[in-house]
Amino acid sequence: MIERAGALRRLVVLRHAKSAWPAGVPDHDRPLAARGLRDAPAAGHALADGDCLPGLALCSTAARARRTWELASAQWGTPPPVRLDRRLYAAEAPELLDVVHEVSTGVETLLLVGHNPGLEDLVLTLAGDSLDDGALDQVRTKFPTSAIAVLAWRGPDWRALLPGTALLTSLLVPRGRKP
Repeated sequence: MIERAGALRRLVVLRHAKSAWPAGVPDHDRPLAARGLRDAPAAGHALADGDCLPGLALCSTAARARRTWELASAQWGTPPPVRLDRRLYAAEAPELLDVVHEVSTGVETLLLVGHNPGLEDLVLTLAGDSLDDGALDQVRTKFPTSAIAVLAWRGPDWRALLPGTALLTSLLVPRGRKP
């Protein structure tokens, strides 16, 4: 159930685009694959088309997450401020929520760019319900690369976002066109 007190807030969760697995490259430094380079801009378009442009973005320091952010946000007129945060790399849902809780009260829409399984678990932890009956089942089945989940809730600040208090309002997986 959504908390009724406070401003309407949205947490937009974006899993990084498809990454490559080059030999000898540490996991943190893995680049995007060709499909990821197509899908990340499509994610940016989807966020703009869905009126989900954030006031702040929090992004993992991993190369694939940073590049996803760069390509997605390049689709917008003026990208919002971004904070690169190493804690988002390989984080589990409780750690991700701790980072979200630190966000300033003035931010109404927050974008979180990171990795699975933490992002999938975070969406499932926070969503008490969804607008689409099958959306939560879809997340349980798979939260693929470039997936976007939008969670809405009301609260006085980000610290008030607790398990089960958000509504999953949108779930989509944008894909770019092959050349």
